[in-house]
Amino acid sequence: MSWLPPAAAGVTVLLWASAFVSIRSAGAVYSPGALALGRLLAGTLVLGAVCAVRRVGLPPRAAWPGILVSGLLWFGAYMVVLNWAEREVDAGTAAMLVNIGPILIALLGAGLLGEKLPPRLLAGMAVSFAGAVAVGLSMSGEGHASALGVVLCLLAAVAYAGGVVAQKPALAHAGALQVTAFGCLVGTVACLPFAGQLIHEASSAPVGATLNMVYLGVFPTALAFTTWAYALARTTAGRMGATTYAVPALVVLMSWLLLDEVPALLTLGGGALCLAGVAVSRSRSRARPSR
Repeated sequence: MSWLPPAAAGVTVLLWASAFVSIRSAGAVYSPGALALGRLLAGTLVLGAVCAVRRVGLPPRAAWPGILVSGLLWFGAYMVVLNWAEREVDAGTAAMLVNIGPILIALLGAGLLGEKLPPRLLAGMAVSFAGAVAVGLSMSGEGHASALGVVLCLLAAVAYAGGVVAQKPALAHAGALQVTAFGCLVGTVACLPFAGQLIHEASSAPVGATLNMVYLGVFPTALAFTTWAYALARTTAGRMGATTYAVPALVVLMSWLLLDEVPALLTLGGGALCLAGVAVSRSRSRARPSR
C-alpha cells in the first residue's frame, strides 16, 4: 500500500513533536542521563513485549553493525547530549542547531550510501531550514546560550545523522521492529551508568514528570522509532531526514494549543516555511514523455 510509508512518517513526526512538550516537564526534574535511561528503559520494555508476542527473533548477523552504531549514536548519545544541551541553550537555539541534522543525513547518505540528491530535495531542505532558523530566532529572544550548549547541539545533530545513516543498511537485512527494538536495547545498555542517578531522582520526582518520562519511552521512542524505521526502509535517508522539518511547525502548534504559548508572526511564518519545504522535498518531478 503506497500510503503506508507516508502515514508512518507522519506518525513519527507527530510523536516526535509531542516529545518536546513532555521533555519540558521531565527535563526539569531528571538529569540528562537519567532522563535518557528512563525513556529508553520504558521503550525497551514495550518493544520487548511486542517482540515476544510476535515471536520476533534475533536480527541476522548482517544487520548488527548498523543496529549497534545506530543504537550507540542515536538512541544513546543523541538523547543524552540533547537533554544536556537544552539545559545550556534556549529552545530556539537548540532547534536551529539540531536541524542541521537532516542536511548532514542527506550529505552522508549521498557519500556513504550512494543516494542521489535531487534538486527538489535540496530546494525543499533549504526552504525548511530557513523556516527552522526563523522559528529558532523567534524563540531565542529572551533565552540564553553558552558555548558548551552550542557544541552539544552540534554533537547531537552529528549523532542523529550518523545514527540514521547507519540504520538504513540494517533495514535491508532485518525488519523495522527488530532494528528498533535491538537498537533501543543497545542504547539502554550504553546508558546504564546513569542508573544510580535515575533511581535517586525517581524517588523524589513528581508523578507528572515520571509519567512524562514513561510517555517519552512508549510513544516518541517505541512507537515513533518503529514507524520511522518502517518508512526509512522504503525511501532514502535524505528524503526521510527532510520530513523531520515538519517537527518545528508542529511544536509551535502544540505549544499554542497545549501550553497556551501564543506564537509570534515570525514563528508562524517559520513554521509555514518548514511545512512548505517538506512538501517540496517529498514531491517528485514529472517524467518527460518520450518522443
